[in-house]
Amino acid sequence: MKQKLQLMMAIFWVSLSVSSLVYAQETNITQFSYQRITYPLYPSTLDTCPDIPSPLITDEGIEIVIGFRKVDSTFTLIPVTVENGETLNYKKNQWGKGRQLKVDKEDFPTLAETGLHSDTELNHTTTITGRTLEKINENGRPGRASYAGFMSKDEDIISVLKNDNRMVKKLGLIHPELAKSLFHLWNIIQKHDEQMRKLGKPLQGIDWFYYNGRKIHLLDAGSGHGWQESIFNDGILGMWQFEITKELDSNEKNFLNDKYSHLDAKQMDELQKKLSYIHTGEMVPFYIMRYGFYEGHTNYRADPIAISFIFGLRSIEEIENAFKGNLYENLTNNFSEESILK
Repeated sequence: MKQKLQLMMAIFWVSLSVSSLVYAQETNITQFSYQRITYPLYPSTLDTCPDIPSPLITDEGIEIVIGFRKVDSTFTLIPVTVENGETLNYKKNQWGKGRQLKVDKEDFPTLAETGLHSDTELNHTTTITGRTLEKINENGRPGRASYAGFMSKDEDIISVLKNDNRMVKKLGLIHPELAKSLFHLWNIIQKHDEQMRKLGKPLQGIDWFYYNGRKIHLLDAGSGHGWQESIFNDGILGMWQFEITKELDSNEKNFLNDKYSHLDAKQMDELQKKLSYIHTGEMVPFYIMRYGFYEGHTNYRADPIAISFIFGLRSIEEIENAFKGNLYENLTNNFSEESILK
């Protein structure tokens, strides 16, 4: 198993190694070629949807997704490369991408090596980024560092890390894969914001984008007037919140109705929403990449099951096969010291 995880991680980092070197190129490019056809990049638009994968990695290592603008029914190709870019620091009016590939290898060497945590390491963890677990738990409660909180009042950081790690492992994924999809979403929003600041006026946003053959709707993306401090000693700040959904098709709904016929109507609605909808902020992809932290069960949680479904990393059948009748419980139950992932 460890060799398999190491291989998965090696393949993942190799796929990003080129893109992490092209930040200066991406900020200036206006077009790219794919199969001998040249396409313009965002903010340029196309009247028809291009016949290319989304996401696409070009020969130069630039990652592209297809977006759609409802206002004029046009498509646009957005560069969303996950990379260590220029500084992102709202306090100092610095609007770069930030260090999107950074992993906390000092505290979690196994996470850095394999993309998944070691329970043994987590059991012996007393500090993260030099901050005690007690301080992290205290700041992470609702009404402390933020009104919503980073964990529910009955959760603690190690229990959340452990249970989400087990969840990701059951899905046959690694944390950087899930972080990458959310970073693609955040980089769409950031690219749009960068263009608005350049023009000095509002600009029509992206209504939905294609991802692994799925149409993901960007329901809302807005920034506040201030910023949110991180519960870790890491310099990560939050100012944006966004909502996305992937509508379940009739086959997916029928599948859930069949497998979870014991749920009442309210529970089925909750299951479908938890699976197909995420409300979160830009701090979370950084948290996932650095610590394998998706936040606890708060309004800003980006559940790994939901990420895997919405972004097409796993089908509904594959997700059900991983959790075998316990999908509802795993999407709704809080994580405590005593909780055991079903």
